[in-house]
Amino acid sequence: MNLSDLYRKASNFEFLTVEEGMYLFEHAPLTELMFVADELRKQQVPHGKVTWQIDRNVNTTNVCIANCKFCNFFRIPGHPEAYITDIETYKKKIEETIKWGGDQLLLQGGHHPELGLDFYVTLFKQLKALYPNIKLHTLGPPEVAHITKLEKSTHHEVLKALKEAGMDSLPGAGAEILIDRVRRLISKGKCGAQEWLDIMHEAHKLNITTSGTMMFGHVETLQERFEHLVKIREVQSRKPADAKGFLAFIPWTFQDVDTLLAKIRGVHNLTTAEEYIRMIAMSRIMLPNVKNIQASWLTVGKQTAQLALQAGANDFGSIMLEENVVSAAGAPHRFTYKSIQEAIREAGFEPQLRTQQYEWRELPSVIEEQVVDY
Repeated sequence: MNLSDLYRKASNFEFLTVEEGMYLFEHAPLTELMFVADELRKQQVPHGKVTWQIDRNVNTTNVCIANCKFCNFFRIPGHPEAYITDIETYKKKIEETIKWGGDQLLLQGGHHPELGLDFYVTLFKQLKALYPNIKLHTLGPPEVAHITKLEKSTHHEVLKALKEAGMDSLPGAGAEILIDRVRRLISKGKCGAQEWLDIMHEAHKLNITTSGTMMFGHVETLQERFEHLVKIREVQSRKPADAKGFLAFIPWTFQDVDTLLAKIRGVHNLTTAEEYIRMIAMSRIMLPNVKNIQASWLTVGKQTAQLALQAGANDFGSIMLEENVVSAAGAPHRFTYKSIQEAIREAGFEPQLRTQQYEWRELPSVIEEQVVDY
């Protein structure tokens, strides 16, 4: 293998193998890798703007029996801090979200042993009846798998019912690393890699748009990261022609503060800024059939995320009016609707507010400053 051949292959939007991707990651000078990814970004997203979003991450429940070793958010059933969010809380949070310029809820929770399909169908219908213009970016493949098991049903039937009830899109939650060796070590209670992929493919067949993610920097090998990328790419290549499939891919770094992975196994996030930038560039290069690559400012901070915009990323994600899960593991970074736009401009790009479908939104003429503390 040589770099020139791999650069040429990448520039032609060809699918690189796991071995070719690893070779580029390990041997390409950072500036050259960034240049190749940036040129691909210019072709795939020719408007040149950096998109961003205003939404709020609201948790349906913190009760979970998956027992992920990187999660400080969950509580076991019966715990005194366990909760299921009630409709009055949703109403308050949605009205705040609208006031602060948001158009969407990211609704996720845990694997609650007693919350089946009827619970989520009823909830989604209630929220849509009350706020028909609010988009619901909801659950994730592990939650869909959990509901399917509770109902003794199929992925298709569960997703179909959720879509009919108001699910607008399906996040890429719970991907972590799509290799079962890794999943057994860090998230044994969640669905396996193949089930995660199968659920996403079923969602695409139902024309439910999704996103892909990868949490790296813990127990995975470099090869397993690239196998993960190839699996995402393969599912995207099988989507129906009229489906959007994976609208975006978001790689983010493991947050280790007070997690069981850190306490018991001594696993810490040692990812450097350069390594993160290389993974952003390789995400663009390895996934020529996924249009949008998102920088994870929440986990790597403003400056590294800004640099990612020169390495193939074209999206800055959401200001996240509320976020409880990753923050509970130590992610300290925050943006407002003003500061996220300033950060994008500082990086040399024009900010563009978007929806979850990556359609452009006009910034509301009146947005109240967020004052909530979370």
